[in-house]
Amino acid sequence: MKAVVITDYGTPDVMHYTDVNTPAPKATQVLIRTVATSVNFADVKARYGNKSGGNHPPFIPGLDVAGVIEELGDEVHNLKVGQRVIAFPLNGSYAEYVVANESLTFVIPDNLHFEIAAACPIVSFTAYKLLADVARLTQGEMVLIHAAAGGVGTTASQLAKILGASCVIGTVGNESKFQTALEAGCDHVICYGTEDFSIKVKEITDGRGVDVILDSVAGSVSEKSLQCLANYGRLIHFGNSSGEVGHFQTSDLHSSCRSVLGFSLGTTRKERPYLLRDTANHVFGYLSNGRLKIKVGHRFKLEDAAEAHRVVEGRHSVGKVLLTVSE
Repeated sequence: MKAVVITDYGTPDVMHYTDVNTPAPKATQVLIRTVATSVNFADVKARYGNKSGGNHPPFIPGLDVAGVIEELGDEVHNLKVGQRVIAFPLNGSYAEYVVANESLTFVIPDNLHFEIAAACPIVSFTAYKLLADVARLTQGEMVLIHAAAGGVGTTASQLAKILGASCVIGTVGNESKFQTALEAGCDHVICYGTEDFSIKVKEITDGRGVDVILDSVAGSVSEKSLQCLANYGRLIHFGNSSGEVGHFQTSDLHSSCRSVLGFSLGTTRKERPYLLRDTANHVFGYLSNGRLKIKVGHRFKLEDAAEAHRVVEGRHSVGKVLLTVSE
């Protein structure tokens, strides 16, 4: 089969479209023919060797895939050959065929287009887990989402409203991203590059603060977030895009009944994949009935993966970037 292989850490030039052996599924695994796969910023970090727990070259990048089941392992009982699925494969998704564990393979509804299915796994599964299960968002609460114009941010803004948030406030790095965040459902957008977002949030909420904050930035942004987190509020930390470390004091939490919580979709896939079955059912339902929309901004053929990485790495992408194989 054809696949994209990273032969060394470095620029997109280290990515090569080449022939590799087609993988064979083990007892509890399935072989999937790839139709499309998404390009995530984590793939760029992996290419540079900056991803915690990442692979060593040579390796096939990619975290998720949409395709058709071609073969079943002997102990797979809940899936069938020919089913349309999304999956989190074992050894990269930039390939014509991938192998995935049955526990991380999910049948998609008939009316869900492969491109939307391919665009959704990382961003929608992450956003739903953050809001519904970690933050336990309830009707009428107010939410602050950092990096609101990004993939998880735009998805979380929509899901927050679906799950009952009364107000969604987004922060972005520059004013050119305002419209993207507003279109995703934010009621207010703040540019943290030019404004003190904690002061602005307190103004918007009449001094009360927000009930839930989704933070993928870390560092000083995490620390400042506590300044606008309401009593009984939950700050959910799920990324470290700033590369900085944030510091909290116990006195910031106990008397105000506030919480700082962490979440990693990667850790959950590895250690507790069963927790994602319910997530998939909810996400697919929202996508099927049109309440949740995933924007696909760029499409490349699998052999053009290096160019797709240049678009993502250069921050030129709007919406999800896909690599397509066949359908």
